[in-house]
Amino acid sequence: MAFEQILSKTFGIQIRGLESRNSQILTLGYGILKMAKQKNAISPTREQDYPEWYQQVVRAADLAENTPVRGCMVIKPWGYGIWENIRDALDKMFKETGHKNAYFPLFIPKSFLQREAEHVDGFAKECAVVTHSRLEADKDGILQPAGELDEPLIVRPTSETIIGELFARWVQSYRDLPLLINQWANVVRWEMRPRLFLRTAEFLWQEGHTVHASAEEAIEETRQMLHVYADFAENWLAMPVLRGEKTEAERFPGAESTLCIEAMMQDRKALQAGTSHFLGQNFSKACGIKFQGVEGKEEFGWTTSWGVSTRLIGGMIMTHSDDDGLVVPPRLAPTQVAILPVTPKENTRAQVLEACERLSTELKGQSVFDSPVRVEVDDRDLRGGEKYWQWVKKGVPLTVEIGPRDLENGTVFVGRRDLGGKREGMQGDEFFASVGNLLSAIQKNLFDQAAAFQKEHTKDIDSKEELYEFFTPKNSSKPEIHGGFARIHWDRQVQWEEQLKNDLKVTVRCIPEGESEPGTCLFSGDSSPGRVVVAKSY
Repeated sequence: MAFEQILSKTFGIQIRGLESRNSQILTLGYGILKMAKQKNAISPTREQDYPEWYQQVVRAADLAENTPVRGCMVIKPWGYGIWENIRDALDKMFKETGHKNAYFPLFIPKSFLQREAEHVDGFAKECAVVTHSRLEADKDGILQPAGELDEPLIVRPTSETIIGELFARWVQSYRDLPLLINQWANVVRWEMRPRLFLRTAEFLWQEGHTVHASAEEAIEETRQMLHVYADFAENWLAMPVLRGEKTEAERFPGAESTLCIEAMMQDRKALQAGTSHFLGQNFSKACGIKFQGVEGKEEFGWTTSWGVSTRLIGGMIMTHSDDDGLVVPPRLAPTQVAILPVTPKENTRAQVLEACERLSTELKGQSVFDSPVRVEVDDRDLRGGEKYWQWVKKGVPLTVEIGPRDLENGTVFVGRRDLGGKREGMQGDEFFASVGNLLSAIQKNLFDQAAAFQKEHTKDIDSKEELYEFFTPKNSSKPEIHGGFARIHWDRQVQWEEQLKNDLKVTVRCIPEGESEPGTCLFSGDSSPGRVVVAKSY
């Protein structure tokens, strides 16, 4: 076996184009020392400190960072590129189901929020409030708030009340229904414990708001949008989810019912990845959304709301990433194939770069997931190893390295991120013909791995003792990773739900869709209409 192949297969080190044996030995020695010092690109690992591992993955992938405003983040180009792909895919799905985009005000009069009592109670502690209209300099030249507003304005935490006010103007007759509106916007919720993407004071999202002539139509809309979210989570994010209904205690403030999708992260906690709410006539009555029915009688509309946010990026990180960094499903990756020129000598640099650009152009002419392959040639003046590991940490699905010897042999060196960045040589023609299949295989493999993980850590539990043991860390020095999804029988009494929160910091995540297996509540011994899923959560 050639010396270069030994280095590649044993140590993952490439030295193409180095002619000097001394250079080869030095490269091998450097690589071994580096590997002995740190086996993973991310420190600490998931097992060592999961919360800190998450922060380090975000940093290493250059997704986002904190700003001088507490709790607010800047989403950097790679992170925003992922969000753009999430937005574009969902926007297409919304429009295919008949919804249209609009935009509503950032500021909501305080009196609007006051109209729906349960709603205002649910959001009051999270509201940011504007009380003044301008700044003025005092005698010392210090800027001070001036021009106090007649009525404080709330920076929208969600838009049901302001949209309800406008819907009341737009809806006059049954002929105006259904009204199907979505907006892409930012919202503000004053988080006490912010974490990038998962909980920030300001975040990006979409919120759908609809009005219907009957409860049945509104309920069907609520279910339809939940299934849109589940489809997106599983087929774009490669993130398996449970579909179900929230308990009354976990319901959206002011809703008649809340449906949700729940995903399992690698620390076995649940992440609420999307919600869809049947609001009944609560907001219609509060906001005056009325219409003249077919028989000429005045009726209140039946409304829904539904939304997902940049929290999906946090879910993607914690579902797929490893101890070498981010892993991005190909459907959402801003760049699906990163071509890395290997140019150890100046006299072959132009030839290598030309070959890389030619391959990039050819790949962009191919289609995968119904759109052109997204390709980037990284011609930065960096050491080959450093460049490669930057792309690994960013989670790009495929890396393709091309050097002078590859040009001679008609080969490329391909790395699959879902296989931990494992690299192997391929004939250039073979790679070109198979790139679409490779990206599809990566997408499927990521989903299959996550589904297997969720299945492994989901358990039917029928005794209180076993439930408490399931959610008790086995190793007190490493308490972060334990538990999972427990499917238990519960008689729907709120006192047991509260006991779970107080004793274990566990909540009922959902009543699974289609669940109808009767049983015995493990708290009271009374009858249970079906199992519910309980877990620790974000």
